[in-house]
Amino acid sequence: MVADIDTTLDVIELITGNWRSQALYTAVKLKLPDHIEAGRTTSNELAKATGTTQDGIQRLMRLLTSIDVFNGNEQTGYSNTAMSGALIDDVYSLRDMCLLYGEECYTAWSHAHQAISSSSSGFEMAFGESFYHYLSQHEEVAKRFQNVMNTGSMFFDKVPEIFDFSGGKLVIDIGGGGGQLLATILSATPDAKGILFDQKHMIPKANQHLSKTIGKGRVQFISGDMFESIPTGGDVYMLSRVLAGWSDNAITQVLQKCRQGMANTSSKLLIFDRLIVDEKPTMLSALWDLQLMMTIGGRHRTLDNFVTLLNEAGFSVERIAELPMETTGIIATLNNPS
Repeated sequence: MVADIDTTLDVIELITGNWRSQALYTAVKLKLPDHIEAGRTTSNELAKATGTTQDGIQRLMRLLTSIDVFNGNEQTGYSNTAMSGALIDDVYSLRDMCLLYGEECYTAWSHAHQAISSSSSGFEMAFGESFYHYLSQHEEVAKRFQNVMNTGSMFFDKVPEIFDFSGGKLVIDIGGGGGQLLATILSATPDAKGILFDQKHMIPKANQHLSKTIGKGRVQFISGDMFESIPTGGDVYMLSRVLAGWSDNAITQVLQKCRQGMANTSSKLLIFDRLIVDEKPTMLSALWDLQLMMTIGGRHRTLDNFVTLLNEAGFSVERIAELPMETTGIIATLNNPS
């Protein structure tokens, strides 16, 4: 069967997708958006600023302007678009996502065939160790990963709209990372207090962020392993994007510990995660599901999967709420709390 022209072009676009992503990665690695923002708008100026060749920059920019990452040409000079502007090196940039996915994750994806054919992640095959162990040994990559997690926080502002944290509730954020979600909730709910629980190396960054945004006195920081013990006495327990890397048995274990730690029968459990469906799946959820396989050997789950795991741990799903970036909030209550 000979494919028609349109089909051929569609297939070529898929096949060469990694070329485009690596071209974008190269531009970000060289900080081209930053240099252009600073007024270096010709290939000659960009080459001098980055220690590269004018020919290389010109050819790179030819591709990136063709896909609207930048505007302009050799005659007029180059300018940033909304896309390249989002890659300038600042607090809210997507720069670290581009670098992490263009380096470590790109290498992990080169082992996709082996990962799909085995129980090991692509990252383990590429680097000889787990993703999280690698992060513990590479501070700069760990910082980059945390910034990537922060850029996925577009749904945080909507969380106080789908659940009432008022009434002096103690909110315990399990695997709270840099503290952005807890800070958002406490900012929106002045009478709430929080506990951020995460591994030891995450606490200083979270402390710095929450001290700056919330102030001291409303948040306690506790380090530990959620599979061994978690803080007790919470009115609300939250698990935001921390379950995808673990087996069903491990997740049930964590959920049971949340149940055991709850302050009273009216305490709630909130899970925020991206769900998958087999019928008419969206690209974002399906793509990130495979990304989890490549990096940590994890997976996204269906709503039915979560309902089953919650029931096994003694919870019932009270309701679900849709959030931005294809994130779902699952609000669970104690099953037979008596």
